[in-house]
Amino acid sequence: MNTYDAPRQERLSDTELVPVIMIDDRGAVTGWSREAERLLGYPAAEAVGRPAADLLVPDGTPPFWALPAGQGGWSGRLSARRRDGGLLQLRGLGYRFMGHGARVQWMLVVEAPGRFLPHEVEQTILDWLFTRCPVAVTVYDTKLRCVRQNAAMDELIGVSEAERRGKRLLEVVSGADLQAWERWMRQVIETGEPAFCDGLHGRIRTAPDHERVFSVSASALHDPRGAVLGLCTTVSDVTEQHRARERLTLLNEASTRIGSTLDVMQTAQELAAVAVPRLADWVTVDLLETMLTGDEPSPFAGVVVLRRVANQSILEGAPEAVRRPGEADYYPAHSPPVRCMATGRSLIHHVTDPDMRAWLSDDPVRDRKFQEYGFQSIMSVPVRARGMTLGVTVFFRRTGEPFADDDRLLAEELVARAAVCLDNARRFTRERTAALTLQQSLLPQGLPSRTAIETASRYLPAGGQSGLGGDWFDVIPLSGGRVALVVGDVVGHGLLAAATMGRLRTAVRTLADVDLPPDELLTHLDDVVIRLAAEDNESIGDNAVLGATCLYAVYDPISRACCLARAGHPPPAVVTPAGDVRLLALPAGPPLGLGDLPFESTEVELPDGSLLALYTNGLLGFRERDPDDALDRLCRALAEPAPSLGALCDHVLETSLPERPADDAALLIARTQALNMDQIAVLDVPVDPSTVATARSWATGRLAAWGLENACFVTELVVSELVTNAIRYAGGPIQLRLIRDRTLICEVSDGSSTAPHMRRARLSDEGGRGLLLVAQLTERWGTRHTREGKTIWCEQLLTTD
Repeated sequence: MNTYDAPRQERLSDTELVPVIMIDDRGAVTGWSREAERLLGYPAAEAVGRPAADLLVPDGTPPFWALPAGQGGWSGRLSARRRDGGLLQLRGLGYRFMGHGARVQWMLVVEAPGRFLPHEVEQTILDWLFTRCPVAVTVYDTKLRCVRQNAAMDELIGVSEAERRGKRLLEVVSGADLQAWERWMRQVIETGEPAFCDGLHGRIRTAPDHERVFSVSASALHDPRGAVLGLCTTVSDVTEQHRARERLTLLNEASTRIGSTLDVMQTAQELAAVAVPRLADWVTVDLLETMLTGDEPSPFAGVVVLRRVANQSILEGAPEAVRRPGEADYYPAHSPPVRCMATGRSLIHHVTDPDMRAWLSDDPVRDRKFQEYGFQSIMSVPVRARGMTLGVTVFFRRTGEPFADDDRLLAEELVARAAVCLDNARRFTRERTAALTLQQSLLPQGLPSRTAIETASRYLPAGGQSGLGGDWFDVIPLSGGRVALVVGDVVGHGLLAAATMGRLRTAVRTLADVDLPPDELLTHLDDVVIRLAAEDNESIGDNAVLGATCLYAVYDPISRACCLARAGHPPPAVVTPAGDVRLLALPAGPPLGLGDLPFESTEVELPDGSLLALYTNGLLGFRERDPDDALDRLCRALAEPAPSLGALCDHVLETSLPERPADDAALLIARTQALNMDQIAVLDVPVDPSTVATARSWATGRLAAWGLENACFVTELVVSELVTNAIRYAGGPIQLRLIRDRTLICEVSDGSSTAPHMRRARLSDEGGRGLLLVAQLTERWGTRHTREGKTIWCEQLLTTD
């Protein structure tokens, strides 16, 4: 027979589903539960009041109901008589308590078939919890001192229960989170509410060099009256799960942060910034020098020259850097970074490894930096994309846990993603450089110096991923001292836009040589754009350039008239000598490439010394700003005084350009100048062959007055031929005009629209050599058509002899 202290009264309800028999101190049955009735077969009416000895035979003498008052309880085996006469061997648990009328009562709980006694269940649970439970459990008192911990906790932290008992958490676990961990536990004791905390860091005896991550739950322990007796915590080591989540988070972040631009150095810096500090304390990215120019990476052997393109540290300013971004670094063939590049495999080294020591011994500066900042673990990862080695990324850790395979896999994934972005940036740099070189070669290399105008220009390629576009400008000398000013903008960006720009600029120059009026020139240029778009659609499909805008102006320094026409282009601005700025109200005209729509020209008179500003919409940032506000800003900038046209161009760019231009911009500013009347001589020639001699004499007299006697011989021949042809083939009215500019210009106008053609005369021909003679004696010649007829002109170079 076993005896023990009776459990508290409040726990008697735990026996509700087991057979219960009540017996008083005289041994009479006073209570009989339904479970007892089902087990033994006696109904309560037959059992209650009978002597317990008739029904039960407990082991031991005397029976438990006759035990003295000092015995609080009983447990043991007993025999029970069934109503059918059979005997059952059972186990029982007896509780002694005071019943009604101050009489002692015993409550006998009998083991039901297939069930355990309540105290056995509790004991089994406690045994399992503290010996075999896989979850680490610790019980603390209200002062956060350890009362008990189970075997799983012993194994987790490497401290036995006996060693830890009476100690606080801070005495067996270290780490920056321990103070917060204890504050959190104290809060659970104060509030009595359970709590859960995930992501607490600490170092334990079983892994002192590695920081672990724990998931902790805590519940307050209450007595029957609700007072808090202590705290029970469960702890799980979730380091691997935490690191896996961190890796996924880091990779997800890398997918959005790396490659935000098509700039090699910016992309490399984004890679380094993502890796620090979550993967390494310091990260460097070194690339082959050809990466910065956009060229294909070249094979390497021996000492490899790499260019530092990114450098990121947990210390502000990256003071441990041996090389700054943009500087070259020299790596010998035996160095780990070069071996990593050569093999295409990542390498992990400790600073004391022979390979590392051999490399560092070659470079005292690098060796001193390693010692100064305490680098311990180094990991080199090759930067490879599309089968090419672009460079190497090196990760450094000062102290703590060295790089492991999981870190290597994460670093390789980060570098692989960045490598594709870096190669894309390299390809973009190559294409942009090629397109920019092409465009610069197609733009005017130097604006011609003319008496009629003084010019200055600026061209700014677009930044960002759009690349340069197809903006262009040009200054074209025309006959009669006139000058054509052109600004255009091709739809699209890149090589195709630059190539199309070159073709259109050539077309404009060709059409300008024909001396077409601005509206007619744009009409022909529209046909050119339509033809080019059709050809491009056949060869490259949907990427073809389909349109352009253009502004074409012709300024005559003699009449000070400027004739302009535009095709979907922003209007030009005029600044008067007094400083007033206005936008010329020209008919807008459709963009080039639509076809079947007319262009209109407008003629204005410009005072001597006026400024004419032609530009593309990229200068104003129409995509980012309100067009009216952008035009007002341009006008205010043009009104500002400047020491030169070049300085004015710079001021306009600084004032008008958006902060981040999305399109390229072209600006052309011209200051008009009028020819003096004493530089021009005009003679009306009657339609009479006899007047040819008079015209020759008049021309030589005018040249003598200008001090150009050296040009008299050629001028007499030219005047004779051109006037004779006009009288013979065209008819009146005929006018001879001499213009003294930087060249001597001779013009003969007539009323016929038929243009002469130069040909080589046969030996038997009496004529046909006039224009050939003119072409051989002068610098250049040509024909231009007017509304009244045509003008044949030629130019001679002036000599000082």
